[in-house]
Amino acid sequence: MTEAQGKVAAEHGGGHGPLSQFEVTPIIPIHIGSLDLSFTNSALWMGIAVLAATALLVMGSANARLVPGRVQSMGEVLYEFIAGMVRDNVGSAGKQYFPFIFTLFVFILFGNLLGLLPVPGKFTFTSHIVVTFAMALVIFVAVTVIGFARHGLGFLKLFVPHGVPLPMLLLLVPIEILSYFIRPITLSVRLFANMVAGHTLLFIFAGFIVSLGSFFVLPGIIPLAFTTAFYLLEVLVAVLQAYVFTILTCIYLHDAIHLH
Repeated sequence: MTEAQGKVAAEHGGGHGPLSQFEVTPIIPIHIGSLDLSFTNSALWMGIAVLAATALLVMGSANARLVPGRVQSMGEVLYEFIAGMVRDNVGSAGKQYFPFIFTLFVFILFGNLLGLLPVPGKFTFTSHIVVTFAMALVIFVAVTVIGFARHGLGFLKLFVPHGVPLPMLLLLVPIEILSYFIRPITLSVRLFANMVAGHTLLFIFAGFIVSLGSFFVLPGIIPLAFTTAFYLLEVLVAVLQAYVFTILTCIYLHDAIHLH
């Protein structure tokens, strides 16, 4: 959260409003001159996401059995799911990029889900545009480099739709170029906006439970039911947004490898 967002959060609830959960706070202050390199709660939960994902995959692959247990099954389902996604959307040429796409999906998935844990201090780092945009920018640059590496200047054919009359190209080519360069924005904003909106609504509904339940037990049950249902929906959204981010990456990769 930026300084301006922090002020807004403070103004809406004295640091305990719906936006306070998105505030980045330093855990280990590190300052080198005017440069702030502090270890924050965002960095902490990124590390937790990496450790949790690594633990799942290591435990799932260690002592693998013909009849898999629960952890092994989860690891195999994740592997097969992403392998199928790469195969269906990129083709055989996408096999070499599978490790990156798999890592991307798992990192976003765990980042989304860990932010829903009912534990003090939990933080959803995918709710920050700086994080999602950084990932989207890396994907955009990587896909562009792959496209030029494979096709040279022929990669520019991506912006020229096939079978379109020449006069129409004067309109469509600029549109294609614009749509290509806004990919990092649309990719990052989609994930960021869904996480912020969902977590904010959960905070508000949870507040209704506390306020109504403090005075009337029965009325508090209604927002509790809504919050439980919305929580389950938010879990689904967390998985879906990781899927959308990853499958769009596969589609962009497909464009770079196969052009149209």
